[in-house]
Amino acid sequence: MFSPRWKKEAKLLYKGAKKFLNYKRDLLEDEKITQIEHARAELLKAIKASDQEGVKAAEKLVTQACERALPKYRRPNAIEENIEVFFVAIVIALGIRAYFLQPFRIPTGSMQPTLNGIVGAHMKPEDFPSWPKRGFEAVFKGRKYFSKEITRDRFFRGPLSGAIVQQQKWQFFTVTYLKFTDGDFKISAPKNVVWDELGLKDAIRHKERENPSTGNRERVAYVPAGTVLSGYTTSGDLVLVDKVSYNFRRPKRGEVYVFDTRGIEGIKKRSDSPQGAGSHYIKRLAGVRGDKLQILTPDLYVNGEPATAKRLRQVMRSEGPYKGEPGYGLARKDEKYSHLGRAIDDPSDIVMLKTREDLLEDGKSNIDAYLLREYFALGDNTEDSLDSRYWGTVKEYNLVGPALFSLWPFTSGHWGLIK
Repeated sequence: MFSPRWKKEAKLLYKGAKKFLNYKRDLLEDEKITQIEHARAELLKAIKASDQEGVKAAEKLVTQACERALPKYRRPNAIEENIEVFFVAIVIALGIRAYFLQPFRIPTGSMQPTLNGIVGAHMKPEDFPSWPKRGFEAVFKGRKYFSKEITRDRFFRGPLSGAIVQQQKWQFFTVTYLKFTDGDFKISAPKNVVWDELGLKDAIRHKERENPSTGNRERVAYVPAGTVLSGYTTSGDLVLVDKVSYNFRRPKRGEVYVFDTRGIEGIKKRSDSPQGAGSHYIKRLAGVRGDKLQILTPDLYVNGEPATAKRLRQVMRSEGPYKGEPGYGLARKDEKYSHLGRAIDDPSDIVMLKTREDLLEDGKSNIDAYLLREYFALGDNTEDSLDSRYWGTVKEYNLVGPALFSLWPFTSGHWGLIK
């Protein structure tokens, strides 16, 4: 009246083997399919005959036929698993960097005292601290000691303006190349640090020398043998840039923003690089689209009134961390800056930041009217900042995102959220 348990289990295996064939038939060889069907037929025959021993033998045949039908899975070894995890981690990290958070190294002192740039100081090799102390300072202060000796007279390849070149590596490392006639000389420090703090400016000499290509005698610059460029550099702050929130809200006055330098002509003029002196800059937004700006030292006027954003007001009034600072000044008219355009170098200068509507009235397309909306960016260290006062406005397409968090060095005094 009731089927025994062994017979019920045999019937389930029979049906399961049928499902296996239906699901995997396109992956199985004809020979394997024939073996499974033969084993199922033997199992059905034993079930109908109520032959328990025959059922056990047939069940074994069905199980073996199904297990052998597909190629065996080869479990990866430990090395392969670690390599796979490593590449997955890289993909995830690149995805986070591309769409969510991007690290950025502060290259200069234009945002001091809010954020530190790369600075250096001259120091003789014999005055360097012990190796353990250097290691501690490298981890917690981002300080790096180095000593480079010029072992022979080395002549610059052309004018100094083109023979001392700064480059950015991986957006983290700033290096300077001294381009000599007999090859490049690399120093892991910004150009201004190498020139001033490490003593290159004082080491350079000039002499008359015959030009091999023309045969004429020319006055050339060189670094004499025995010159030692030594000292240390302290890393600029490493910050995280928020690339998400910018897509869902408007930039605000007073926020610290990172932007790339594409299309900003005034920045291009500072460098041989097609993109400019550095691929990215960081400044504080003093004005957003639609604003009218004017500088009446030490005040920054926005839409006819002194700026009200907290940090802008503190810079103007020399309050808080900006105590002792001179406030906002006009662009300098020194010869040093003559190659740059100056947007605000007179109290009467007024900058109007264009909105989408303004650009549409100028005949721009809808897309261009969105991408070309304008912002005005100033450095907190107004006395030592090349910013929108010199090279003009920042466009919408230049913006990367607000600087969110200062990660490192830990002892810079800026660790934490950026305000």
